[in-house]
Amino acid sequence: MPHCRSCSSGKLVPVLDLGTTPLADALVPADRLGAEEPRFPLEVVFCEDCSLVQILETVPPEQLFCEDYPYYSSFSDALLRHSKANVDELLAARDPGPDGLVVELASNDGYLLQYYAQAGVPVLGIDPAEGPARAAVDKGVPTLNTFFTLELARRLAAEGRRADVVHGNNVLAHVADTNGFVEGIATLLKDDGLAVIEAPYLRDLVEHCEFDTIYHEHLCYFSVTALDKLFRRHGLFLNDVRRIPIHGGSLRMFVGRTEAPLDGVLTLLREERELGMDRRDYYRDFADRVRGVREGLRRLLGELKAGGARIAAYGAAAKGATMLNYTGIGTETLDFVVDRNVHKQGKYMPGVRVPIDAPERLLAEQPDYCLILPWNFKDEIQEQQAEYVARGGRFIVPIPTPRVLEPQTA
Repeated sequence: MPHCRSCSSGKLVPVLDLGTTPLADALVPADRLGAEEPRFPLEVVFCEDCSLVQILETVPPEQLFCEDYPYYSSFSDALLRHSKANVDELLAARDPGPDGLVVELASNDGYLLQYYAQAGVPVLGIDPAEGPARAAVDKGVPTLNTFFTLELARRLAAEGRRADVVHGNNVLAHVADTNGFVEGIATLLKDDGLAVIEAPYLRDLVEHCEFDTIYHEHLCYFSVTALDKLFRRHGLFLNDVRRIPIHGGSLRMFVGRTEAPLDGVLTLLREERELGMDRRDYYRDFADRVRGVREGLRRLLGELKAGGARIAAYGAAAKGATMLNYTGIGTETLDFVVDRNVHKQGKYMPGVRVPIDAPERLLAEQPDYCLILPWNFKDEIQEQQAEYVARGGRFIVPIPTPRVLEPQTA
């Protein structure tokens, strides 16, 4: 990809190279342990013209999201609470009512739209992953099992199915045709419609060294500066934005057809200019800090292992695949990984081939330490696994600095 995904500029500056890695969500079934996994370069660059940070490689989306896609949002209690609060706020501010329509792009297993449906608001999910889409339908959320494209948006609009509200949570970064996707949102929205979009915030990624959120599904890493330019190109305007803690630090953006920016937008644009996020120097030491995390985690786990400790991991998350493959930590260090998602159990982590089991194994074997790979849900995980800690187990997080967590107090 020689040009920027957003503005087509060729002025791309290298930021970070994580090597050649397997696909982060391509968990390995037991009967394919002998097969070679496809690997792809994972290189991050910065566009000097529009400020978008992005990876160079584009893996076909059908390969990423359609073949036995294992991510089901509803397995996270914290994400369900987050989504319900989001819906409740929107309904209080602008309830579309029984004659309206709320559409979610990348609706997964209906984790968010179910709350609109329960309130009597018509909904439509759009998601290409067959398993999650089927799970959504089973819980009463009508879902189109396909990718959202500009062509699909035009077809829905022609059928009179324009949306009062369009949700897009953690999907904009996944899209190869960035401009077509945003143009599709503009096409699908009613004239007074609202798009509510969430995406991990680049500022948090850089400041907290969250390099493990970089993998092939995430093609782009957004600043408010880059997003403002992207939306304007398609006649949309970023009118409100909030920093929210989920996923290690995200943005919730409110986008419409009429420009009316609130102070939050103007403040973040100004802060990004003052920080230099629109210039290459802001990213100059990021790769060195990433290497520091790798060395620190390898050193911590190595010392524990040398002292005779048994170590497991919690959460077969995509970010965990990046972390383990980049740091080179595998079965020589970790005995197993546990995960609540039954669709992941019985498989193996990509690349490093650490086996994935149910969380009950933590108590059955009581390893001395457990590395939390989805560290963004560490509070939820510690709460769920309080018995493991009560028996003397200790949790470790790798980000922003590898460390052993102190046990939570009631």
